[in-house]
Amino acid sequence: MSRGGSARAKAAAKPDPAARAFAEGLALVKRNPALGALDGTICREAGCPQSPSGGLAAVTSNGVVHVHPTRRAEPGEWAWAIAHALLHLGFGHVPASTDEDRPQPDRFDLAARCAVVNRFLLTFPVGRAPDHLPAEYPGGDEEELAARWRRDGVPAAYEHCGTAGHGPDQVLATWRAWNNAVPDWQTAFASALTRSVSAAMDVAGGRRDRTTGERVAQRPWDRALNWFVSSYPLLGGIAAGLTVVADAELARAQGIAIAAVSAAAGEIYVNPLRTFEDDEWRFILAHEMLHAALRHGERRGGRDPYLHNVAADYVVNDWLVEMRVGGMPEGLLHDPALRGLSVEEVYDRIAADPRRMRRLATPRGKGAGDILGEPLAHGAGRPYADLDEFYRRGLVQGFDLHVRDGRGLLPAGLVQAIRTLSHPPVPWDARLARWFDAYVPRPEAVRSYARPARRQASTPDIPRAGRYFPPEETARCTFGVVLDTSGSMNATLLGKALGAIASYAEARDVPAARVVFCDAAPYDAGYLPPAGIAGRVRVRGRGGTVLQPGVDLLQRAEDFPPAAPLLVITDGRCDTLRVRREHAYLIPQGASLPFTPRGPVFRLT
Repeated sequence: MSRGGSARAKAAAKPDPAARAFAEGLALVKRNPALGALDGTICREAGCPQSPSGGLAAVTSNGVVHVHPTRRAEPGEWAWAIAHALLHLGFGHVPASTDEDRPQPDRFDLAARCAVVNRFLLTFPVGRAPDHLPAEYPGGDEEELAARWRRDGVPAAYEHCGTAGHGPDQVLATWRAWNNAVPDWQTAFASALTRSVSAAMDVAGGRRDRTTGERVAQRPWDRALNWFVSSYPLLGGIAAGLTVVADAELARAQGIAIAAVSAAAGEIYVNPLRTFEDDEWRFILAHEMLHAALRHGERRGGRDPYLHNVAADYVVNDWLVEMRVGGMPEGLLHDPALRGLSVEEVYDRIAADPRRMRRLATPRGKGAGDILGEPLAHGAGRPYADLDEFYRRGLVQGFDLHVRDGRGLLPAGLVQAIRTLSHPPVPWDARLARWFDAYVPRPEAVRSYARPARRQASTPDIPRAGRYFPPEETARCTFGVVLDTSGSMNATLLGKALGAIASYAEARDVPAARVVFCDAAPYDAGYLPPAGIAGRVRVRGRGGTVLQPGVDLLQRAEDFPPAAPLLVITDGRCDTLRVRREHAYLIPQGASLPFTPRGPVFRLT
């Protein structure tokens, strides 16, 4: 064999990474039973006229997905693109027909249909969507979106959200296979999707084992969970993703009288030795699901954990009674006088008598909260990668289905809580920036002809007023920082906090901030320029933290403006503070203050 022939043979034997990634992505799609039922043909031939030149895939009404023969992509991206194309078939966007000269969809139809498919893939994940696509899509079906965008124009984010780049990824063709009937892609997909959902409901409802798929005898809490998945859309998505752990020994060891929940593990722990009717188990499971979905454990902040749990129980139980979800077991907390109040408002009422409240019982038992922090060790468990996203999406989508299907009115407090959950929380640094904007004034320059402008030399015949900052104006634009420098402070988080403070102060033209370092005793560092704050900090590590003397030092200082706010940075291991001016706290995520703060609390992440 010649040297050239040997080289060609070696090149042919060498695996093609693009072809391997495509094959792996296609295998991911085929493992999905709903998409596999569409039985679409894949064309990856070089020179195919239907191959998208600027994208990954395009689909024709003949059921052929034409993919780019040489383009490289990750297997997850290939799986997402192929699934997107097949869903156009399943959604009836490119129906098969024997008609000739069918009009192709215009750019408004193309964009609206791609947006609907991408929105579906957010809840029916196959592969990984490209990074340039938006994270959410508007509501409405294809016709509504297309009509709206014909009137108002297609938003730039959704103009090219298909899989063929700037070209169409949906092409209508004429069905020419005369030896068989014209296929109905939409009906085939609907039937396969129904079978897949039914199988998932069997697993979520406990009718089939999660690992073997075999049918198992249903227990009462399993029947209750299955009822939510099949018949109550508001909590159906949450119920499908949570696991009920019924372990008598675990319940005894943890003191669980009826039930408890760990949002971090996605698990509801029930005591299998307790006997309730099916509608009572529905109430119990709904109670724990709302605790997890509304993140009551993470919302308590510096409040007493048990009293906050009791307040959340009062609110959740009243919602469930009002919605008539199951029957409330005897002994759970319910007071009609607290109807319409938020968890925080109920907490403020009951915190006045904590001794009496500690004799009350949650579903876990008397004096114990049913909202658990960390998951209980029992040899199983499946923590979620993004808890906030799982609970937010499940509850928000369930709410949309509940309203759309007319399942009945919901309590106003629950609706408000769900709508609040639908908006991701503002990052701590953005909230801190807003606090600076509200309470730290920016110095305002004045113009005076006593100070010539810098442009005066270029136009000596035209007098120009100069711009400067009066000393009294500059002096009032400051703030105080009471900084915990004890050994318990995390140096990394401390650096992040000080860097954020310095950048915001410089952005607002704050000339200097008054800084007091505190551990066992206060140390007044005086006024420091923003860029020099971080460089002056030294974690001293001298035992406990006493911050009140540092606060008092600034409140009594004659050279510190009386209206200037204070920012207290601590890890929460400090004394009780009394601050008589506008102030805020900056503490690490997961930490809590040993008192009820009167100012806002920003949590470092």
